[in-house]
Amino acid sequence: MTTTLINHIEITPETCGGKPRIAGHRIKVQDVVIWHERLGMSPDEIVYHYPSITLADVYAALSYYHDHLEEIRQQITDDDTFAKEMQAKTPSLVQEKLRKMNGQ
Repeated sequence: MTTTLINHIEITPETCGGKPRIAGHRIKVQDVVIWHERLGMSPDEIVYHYPSITLADVYAALSYYHDHLEEIRQQITDDDTFAKEMQAKTPSLVQEKLRKMNGQ
């Protein structure tokens, strides 16, 4: 079952882990937030790099974010934590090769 919110944002349990995303795409609200807040991309720049979405989609994602700040921030934090844990558990193949080449 898909729940569509504000015409541009939908939540589908089996897609993107049930996280809110731009309707008809796999671009999550949190992706748009990261591009905008962490990478400093304007809404126009986001649409330029992802032409399958509209400016209205980007603004809807940002609007959804501001209406659900704690939820989206927690999702971003959880994903960052998961990525760091995986990085710590999985050594870099390049670093491993460099260590072997340097005799370490």
